[in-house]
Amino acid sequence: MPVYEYSALNPAGKKLKGIIEADSRTAARQKIRQAGNYPVDIKETLSGKKGEKKRKLSFPRLGGRIKQQEVHIATRQLATLLGAGIPLVPALNGLIEQTTNPAFRTIIAQIKDQVNEGNSLTAALSEHPRIFSKIYINMVQAGEASGSLDVVLERLADFGENQQALKSRITAALIYPIFMGFVGVGVLFTLITVIIPKITKVFEGSKQALPLPTLFLISLSNMLAHYWWLVLLLIIALIIGVRYVLDRPKGRRFWDRMKLTLPGLSDINIKIASARFSRTLSSLLHAGVPLFTSLGIVKNILNNTLLADVIDNAAVELEKGKSLSDILRKSKWFTPMLVQMIAVGEQSGALEKMLDKAATSYEKEIEAKILALTSMIEPIMILGMGLVVAFIVISILLPIFEMNQLIR
Repeated sequence: MPVYEYSALNPAGKKLKGIIEADSRTAARQKIRQAGNYPVDIKETLSGKKGEKKRKLSFPRLGGRIKQQEVHIATRQLATLLGAGIPLVPALNGLIEQTTNPAFRTIIAQIKDQVNEGNSLTAALSEHPRIFSKIYINMVQAGEASGSLDVVLERLADFGENQQALKSRITAALIYPIFMGFVGVGVLFTLITVIIPKITKVFEGSKQALPLPTLFLISLSNMLAHYWWLVLLLIIALIIGVRYVLDRPKGRRFWDRMKLTLPGLSDINIKIASARFSRTLSSLLHAGVPLFTSLGIVKNILNNTLLADVIDNAAVELEKGKSLSDILRKSKWFTPMLVQMIAVGEQSGALEKMLDKAATSYEKEIEAKILALTSMIEPIMILGMGLVVAFIVISILLPIFEMNQLIR
């Protein structure tokens, strides 16, 4: 259905701006008048399904992408407006006016229209699964059912911002090593394909047998200089092949097992999964989502089939009356500390708080481990590049030394 951006005058003569969804410009004008306002200007901003298909084939418009940070900010603003006693529809109107991203503003307008027609906020959000996750929708549903939507939205904003902050810190820690890796590869490629051929021309006129390292270096240089495109194609084919294998159930399961058992990385991957599990389950339980339903949501965000199987088994065992801590204790993928904190939470009736504390502890450990890992990567990269350069230098100097001995 097309969406129109309009300006209108209210009964007091004050100018209003907003977005409305309607079948036509005339229908949009009627909706504005039914709301008690006088339309001044109406412009179409979205051309329905046909326009959407055309947009998919064209380059994306500036502002067409909706960032998760914008969703977190809008969630906090909506929580503040509802907490101040403003009804949901006027609060959504206020949110539309404060949103600068045209694509996101259009989505909020569609949500507002659905709520205005009598649908729940949960139902309206469910129409946009790419923007609002299952966690988000289920927590909102619990908030509407309990009458504490503003509190739940505040928790959702905190949850989203915490996850985004952790992700940003990890990304920032990895940017420098990755950048240095690309620079190092580029320098070595230039050295081997451009500099080395000019130096090795000195040896072409000599009838002396060249040392094995020098022959290897010359062969590598010639191959990369003339067949670099073939190497690039092989790398692309390898990436496509790996992705194809990982998209298959057996390949995905093998990779998920490797992530949890690979020496040096298994510990950090298990703790990342534990932090996600604890933080998400805590947020859902705080919002009033039942434990059984919460586990069904949590297993989808762990991004690991082995852990998802454990959660599925936990859901089955919970129905038989067993406790969550006893079920998870049987799995080697969940740390003893997490299991112990869940057991304490179940006994004290404060499972949400214990999970929240566990998540905070794991997130701090993850950040510290990643910083330590990146600090180790840098000297290893420098050492590796130094060894390669040393090999190149030795390969060039060896025939020169042999020529000097022959002259003597």
